Parts: sequence; structure tokens; C-alpha cells
Amino acid sequence: MATAERRDVAALLATLTPEQWEAPSLCEGWRVRDVVAHTISYDHLSRRGLLRRFVQGRVVRANQVGVDEMASLTTAELQERYRECLVPRGLTAGFGGMIALVDGTIHHQDVRRALDLPRTIPEDRLRRVLDATMTNPRLPARRLHRVVRFEATDLGWAHGTGPEVRGPGEALLMAAAGRPSVLPELEGPGVPLLAQRLH
Repeated sequence: MATAERRDVAALLATLTPEQWEAPSLCEGWRVRDVVAHTISYDHLSRRGLLRRFVQGRVVRANQVGVDEMASLTTAELQERYRECLVPRGLTAGFGGMIALVDGTIHHQDVRRALDLPRTIPEDRLRRVLDATMTNPRLPARRLHRVVRFEATDLGWAHGTGPEVRGPGEALLMAAAGRPSVLPELEGPGVPLLAQRLH
């Protein structure tokens, strides 16, 4: 699934204009090119390299360190690097590729939503990512599903306790990943509480 997601991203990247590569993504402070760089910035690292990056970035800025290391690459070079990483390796291959799948799917949508290029995530992939997101310690979902109940209106999928937040599974995923821009696509008595937590 992670490799399939990366193939889908690679296909999208091949269609982007120079302006789209430089456009802001949904990730605050990151352009589309920065998001692309981030999603593969851990693949080539050895254990020693990974430790060095966490030290250099003081853990919390490790992702930015990886993006900065690729800042000089052209978009053609970024695409080439991306194609070399279609099969996750290194850190992103962790948990059977789950790190690459979750991170890649969310960031794929960060790019597509910012560029107004919607897509339908394959249902089996979306269900798997939703399940994994709810217990991911690095994402807001782990805290959010304890105060609201997410219900996907297009999947028959639900998770959490508390007042309901209903909407398309993709929008729920992005909300669970901390993207408040999707709130207008959601409904239910739990939306105000979710909005409060996201803001």
C-alpha cells in the first residue's frame, strides 16, 4: 500500500507546473516541494544518520533538517529521488511500511488540497491509514479520538468516544492529522469541540 501511494504521488508530481511546486501546502511554512522532500528525507538514512539528524534538529526540528538538506535540488532531481524511493526503506519502512503509508497519504492530500487537485483515496488504503492514525503518538488523532467520535459517512468506519464528528473519510483523516481547513466539510455535535482542539 505504501508503494502504491508513492506511485500515485510520483504520477502527480510529473504533472505539476513550476508554480505549483513553489505553492504553499497545507503544512504551515512548507511549499509543495518541501513536503515532497520531507516524505523521502528519511529513506536513505542509516541508523547513525538518523541519530545525527535527530541531534542536529534537536528532535522536534528533525523534519526541517531533512527538508533543508534537499533545498538545493531542482524539481527534476526531487522527482528522480522520489522515484528511487517508491519502495520505502530506512525509517519509513518501519512497521511494515506503515510510517511511509500514513505520512505519505496525509502529505499527498496536503499537496492536492492546497493545489485544488482532489482525488479519491482507494478505500482499503484509506481505512488502513485511518486506523493507524488514531493510535499514532505523533498525530493529534491520538488525543482527539478520546473526546469526539469520528464517523466516516462514505466508509462505514468509526472510531472514538464522545460527540459525533461525521464526514467523508478523507476529511476525517485530515482533521485527525491536525488540518483545521477541513472543518467546513464536517458535521455533527462534536465539530465545535474538534475545532477548539485543532485551533
